[in-house]
Amino acid sequence: MIGNHETIDVFIGLDVGKGEHHAVAVDRTGKKLFDKALPNDEARLREILGSLNRHGSILLVVDQPATIGALPVAVSRAAGVTVRYLPGLAMRRIADLHPGEAKTDARDAFIIAEAARTMPHTLRSIQIADERLAALTMLCGFDDDLAKQATATSNRIRGLLTQIHPALERVLGPRLDHPAVLDLLRTWPTPEALRHAGRRRIANRLTKLAPRMGERLADEIIDALDQQSVTVVGTNAATIVPPQLARMLADIRQARDTVYTQVEALVEAHPLHPVLPSLPAVGVMTAARILTEIVGKDFASAGHLASYADLAPVTWRSGTSIRGDHPSRKGKKILKRAFFLSAFAALKEPPSRAYYDRKRAEGKRHNQALIALARRRCETLYAMLRDGTLYEPRIPSAAWRKP
Repeated sequence: MIGNHETIDVFIGLDVGKGEHHAVAVDRTGKKLFDKALPNDEARLREILGSLNRHGSILLVVDQPATIGALPVAVSRAAGVTVRYLPGLAMRRIADLHPGEAKTDARDAFIIAEAARTMPHTLRSIQIADERLAALTMLCGFDDDLAKQATATSNRIRGLLTQIHPALERVLGPRLDHPAVLDLLRTWPTPEALRHAGRRRIANRLTKLAPRMGERLADEIIDALDQQSVTVVGTNAATIVPPQLARMLADIRQARDTVYTQVEALVEAHPLHPVLPSLPAVGVMTAARILTEIVGKDFASAGHLASYADLAPVTWRSGTSIRGDHPSRKGKKILKRAFFLSAFAALKEPPSRAYYDRKRAEGKRHNQALIALARRRCETLYAMLRDGTLYEPRIPSAAWRKP
């Protein structure tokens, strides 16, 4: 929200794009001062801001502050222009208040400008992240992409193995995370190649990277090969595809290891590092997600943080037919996923398990109980960050009684 909205003379709505943006500028009366497309170029952006500066103080509002909208935000800040952000959901709802159903860049830019002029409460501030948080954000996003690629590649390998030799897939498929299995698929990708290699050579190859399970896995592979005597059509193509997929998967996992090392170093260098890992089941990537999503933002209460993390239910009531609490689905999905997975990992901790079991006994389903636990841990984390204190497990009162 704009604290000095009354001092703004020009409201610029910028519908950002990859190659070019569309800007619409209006004054306090709603009169259009500018309505043109402009390239995603610093010189042109500075020129437009300079020409509009003669009308008075400027507020620029974007519909996407990151990625393709990063340059306009940076140029505007450098020029001393106030910059705000209009969330996409608010943008769509405000668009319904304007006549017409067309979806054009010019219309969207005008709607953004009008929202800035007439509804300042819908705008959000854009926090300036420091270099470490910006690096964490980029690395975490890259790791998400790598994780999706790893899952897709792994599923593709398992699908091919299931097609040509289901018994072999049951042995190797669940172990694709191990580098020894990927090395084996690159060396002998087909059932016929594995039979020709023999148990001894397979065991020797596996033992190099998997000393503990090499011999046992070689026995399981030979047993699986003996379960199928026919050759499925398309097996010959396995000499080309699985080795390439195995190599890709190995490279992806190596890239994730490199990203993890860099993320770990950045998290450990952050001032809040001693606080976050003290909460059970908050590892490096979860801590990184928490840092990138909540640092620099002001939350008035634990409930506000829970709502921002999409962990606070919304009450729906309409007469006697609709009653109940439902997820809002308006918060940060990335942050919700981090808290959810952390809560799942925390089930090994007795207090968290006891809370989860209590919610299950109340009739909640598994996911509902986990969401409740994630909400409780979110409130605990809020108190920790607010006070700068480490997590201390609650000690039952019986433990304080003298024997």
